[in-house]
Amino acid sequence: MNLFDVYSLFDVTPVRAKGCTVWDDRGQEYLDLYGGHAVISVGHSHPHYVEALKAQLDKIGFYSNSVRNPLQEELARRIGEVSGYEDYALFLDNSGAESNENAAKLASFHTGKDRIVAFRRSFHGRTSGAVALTDNPAIVSPFNAHHRVSFVDLNDTDAVEEELRRGDVAAVIVEGIQGCGGIHVPGPAFLQALSRLCGQYGAALILDEVQSGYGRTGKFFAHQWAGIRPDIITMGKGIANGFPCGGILISPKFQARKGMLGTTFGGNYLACAGALAVLDILEREDLLANALAVGDYIQARLPSSPRIKEVRGKGLMLGIEMNEPVAPLRQALLYDKHVFTGVAGQNMIRLLAPLCLTKAEADRFLEAFKEVLG
Repeated sequence: MNLFDVYSLFDVTPVRAKGCTVWDDRGQEYLDLYGGHAVISVGHSHPHYVEALKAQLDKIGFYSNSVRNPLQEELARRIGEVSGYEDYALFLDNSGAESNENAAKLASFHTGKDRIVAFRRSFHGRTSGAVALTDNPAIVSPFNAHHRVSFVDLNDTDAVEEELRRGDVAAVIVEGIQGCGGIHVPGPAFLQALSRLCGQYGAALILDEVQSGYGRTGKFFAHQWAGIRPDIITMGKGIANGFPCGGILISPKFQARKGMLGTTFGGNYLACAGALAVLDILEREDLLANALAVGDYIQARLPSSPRIKEVRGKGLMLGIEMNEPVAPLRQALLYDKHVFTGVAGQNMIRLLAPLCLTKAEADRFLEAFKEVLG
């Protein structure tokens, strides 16, 4: 049997990793500025994280959600404390896409409405419902195209209000910073207006923090730079540093009822152990402050070049938009300079490094980038 061929693969086979460094099967060392698509939040193979998973596996790895799991309760308490959302409730699932689909479902239950407003260039995941919320015709099939979703431009308050006036909108969903869509940052005033308009028209405001959350921008969630409190916040990727885990934070205005949401693997013992270890490391090593400081350091020292159109983002969620396709640059960084980066679209280099990235490691990237620019 062969693998279903849907991924374009680089000729690199990682076999070991530590911190922000990855080694392949030939012994070549790479600097990782992509973190497995923003998944590696506290660094590869952090000893506290590894020990937490080993210790939990010696006890119990999985049982169903039909019994009490004290690790879920501890994780809810800890996330509430570190994020400032202690009065919200936590529902755990398996991924960011599942979190976004559950958020849309919950908003529809709560409001009795069925239409969602999302934003152009958005990306919310690969499940049926999450794909429907994503502005990318290439991945929308007839199966998920039936969902009632309206797309408007980011930072266009008037367009959002025009949709809300129709009275059938269950929720507005927006990324804290658009990730796959090109590191477009919603302005603080815009997010504040979304919060006000959703309250005015009886729609839920969903903040997709799957990629921009968990400390990546220097605050626990990116929307906190705007000083708002959404109705639902979705999480995934870095929550458990590579162990599959996701979740949603839910405002106290939502009333839970038995059977409303469900999951098989969500919130299992191993996922919770990994997620608790991540919170330990974030706090002990002050990684939120480090993400902001090193991100600012990179932005301030990127070389000046007519080939660079714009640099966007915050903390360690950065996009370098070029005036040309970036595939050759990315390949030169990977194969010649041994630096992993990501892309968004055709013209953007995307940086989603682990939050433990040091300034010395940033210097290594900056020198490599300067050299491949010529």
